Amino acid sequence: MVKRVSLWNAGCPVARSLDAIGDWWSLLIIRDAFDGKRRFGEFQIGLGISKGVLTTRLRDLVKRGIFETAPASDGTAYREYVLTAKGRGLFPVIVALRQWGEDFLFADGESHSLLVDRERGAPIARLEVRSADGRSIAWNDTMVTGGFL
Repeated sequence: MVKRVSLWNAGCPVARSLDAIGDWWSLLIIRDAFDGKRRFGEFQIGLGISKGVLTTRLRDLVKRGIFETAPASDGTAYREYVLTAKGRGLFPVIVALRQWGEDFLFADGESHSLLVDRERGAPIARLEVRSADGRSIAWNDTMVTGGFL
């Protein structure tokens, strides 16, 4: 197995974000947390992930401040995994991945899950990238600079 190289000290926010999130299992765990899963067993059954891999991923997500553990909401002795503000901040990332997958990874008419507005039951709007003054911008309207804010 190839040893994972840390990107934490990279000057690129994308690289640091990928270092913090970890891997595809971590994103699927986070996705399931947005869908209401909170317990180890719920994640394990829903994802079909091994207990060892799930334990490692959850421990790392807690260490990185994406999840925190809390007493079970039903008063039992179990612990639950709850998204922190940092974890909830990944919601647009999950939505962007979902919408990209809908656009490019399903055949026309192929069935897939749908993200809807809980209040109205309607599909959510497409994500858009906007400039500071509110204009809709595309990838070729941007550039990366070496400056710091």
